[in-house]
Amino acid sequence: MKHWQELLDGCVRDVADLKDRLHLSDDEVEALQAIERSYPVCIPAYYLDLIDPEDRHDPIRKMCVPDAMEFSLGGSPDTSGEHDNTVVQGMQHKYRQTVMILSTNQCAMYCRHCFRKRLVGLSSAEVAAHLPEMAAYVSAHPEIDNVLISGGDAFLNSNEVIEEYLETFTSIPHIRFIRFGTRTPVTFPQRIFEDDGELTDLLARYGERKQIVVVTHFNHPREITDQSRQAVRELQRAGCVVRNQTVLLRGVNDDPDVLSSLLNTLVYIGVMPYYVFQCRPVEGVKNQFQVPLARGVAIVDEAKASMSGIAKAFRYAMSHPTGKIEILGPAGEGKLAFKYHQAKDPADNARLFVRDVAPDQCWLD
Repeated sequence: MKHWQELLDGCVRDVADLKDRLHLSDDEVEALQAIERSYPVCIPAYYLDLIDPEDRHDPIRKMCVPDAMEFSLGGSPDTSGEHDNTVVQGMQHKYRQTVMILSTNQCAMYCRHCFRKRLVGLSSAEVAAHLPEMAAYVSAHPEIDNVLISGGDAFLNSNEVIEEYLETFTSIPHIRFIRFGTRTPVTFPQRIFEDDGELTDLLARYGERKQIVVVTHFNHPREITDQSRQAVRELQRAGCVVRNQTVLLRGVNDDPDVLSSLLNTLVYIGVMPYYVFQCRPVEGVKNQFQVPLARGVAIVDEAKASMSGIAKAFRYAMSHPTGKIEILGPAGEGKLAFKYHQAKDPADNARLFVRDVAPDQCWLD
């Protein structure tokens, strides 16, 4: 067993183990255990140490510890139409140039705002068993120029499974780059730099064939630690481009100063902001984390005023069933302007539109 796997075995998976550390009452433990039976808990020791145990509203705590709001009514299990985009078991083709593989249902940490909380799905071995069929599909579609390996968390696959994906897709001539979606640099950086750099050596070797891009997910400045910086540096040394997607989350980063600090600091460590996403109206997430669209626009615009040009070269967007919709800004009293950044229907590509948006509205129907 690799050292990173041994560390993963030490994750907290029962809220009862948090009772003393977070000063939980017996009633609170019982209530949160009811939630974890529906939405599992997994918190690495590293990430747990980032929580201020004296602060009930600590933003790090909100992202990893269950909350009674997860059982509040409302929301959808699949807000982006992922089921409808599946072309091979475990693989989706929503946008013309990209296929996405849900390579595993495992994460180093189960984020409470996850939009795939519904996901039970296949094991990583079962998904990998469909690789020949996936490769055949991609080979037959020359318009596909990149593969996004996601999950769960793509880096929770073993090095052997990751190499299978890299060997398969770097061998297809029209694939120009491969992306890995992972939060391990944030929640479990030991995955990157433990075991004598086996993972980064693997990425560097295949990076000689095709560019490898790592898309990670920092949401708060306190997630940028010495260990996460080390993980980012090791990925960069391996030749990977590292970019970040942030989700705008109520009680975590819905403050212009927090958001600008986060994105400026990411640029300082060489991680380029990519998107700030509107939180999706997911069951178990919607009522706890969503920020109204009009307020989100104001937060993003005010934060940009304190950012360098590179730090604010991101798009504030929502991942909608019809495509990625950029949220542009106010367009008159009670209205917001939007633009399709990517569209499932080619007729929507780059389309601008304006909608009436209520003050408490958090999504587009």
